[in-house]
Amino acid sequence: METLEAIKTRRSIRVFQDKPVEWENILIILDAGRWAPSGLNNQPWKFRILDDAEEKSQVADQTRYSDMLKNAPVSIAVFLDTKESYDRTKDVQAIGACVQNMLLAAHDQGIGACWIGEILKNKEKVNAILRIPEEYELMAVVALGYPAKKDAKADRKKLEELLWN
Repeated sequence: METLEAIKTRRSIRVFQDKPVEWENILIILDAGRWAPSGLNNQPWKFRILDDAEEKSQVADQTRYSDMLKNAPVSIAVFLDTKESYDRTKDVQAIGACVQNMLLAAHDQGIGACWIGEILKNKEKVNAILRIPEEYELMAVVALGYPAKKDAKADRKKLEELLWN
């Protein structure tokens, strides 16, 4: 898939088929994330794959999007490793680039994905459920699965509306 095509056709997928995501596809998605740019190339991200039903359910209960997370065959929790951090703003931006790379890689593999940020209001609870070290700060959970339906449409503001002089 060409890069611009992937950017323009990727959509947040919230309803998934009851079909597992193959391990090799998960690795491709994670690998794309690790290739994101980061200040000083510090690569401040850490990942936790959520594929255990009980663990997924407990994490899902920490967000109003619990049904989506429970029905996603697999999710990936993305963390900022604060011990690797040198500038919080730059590192949070790097995590955003990491997640975007993951979303695009999933789309390229025919896998639907949804970036869940709302769960951050309960990030301490998520860390406790997953037994995550204190120095890892939850930045996002990405739900993954094969889309239950295709051809989702999206609109964007006109470029002229976004330019400011």
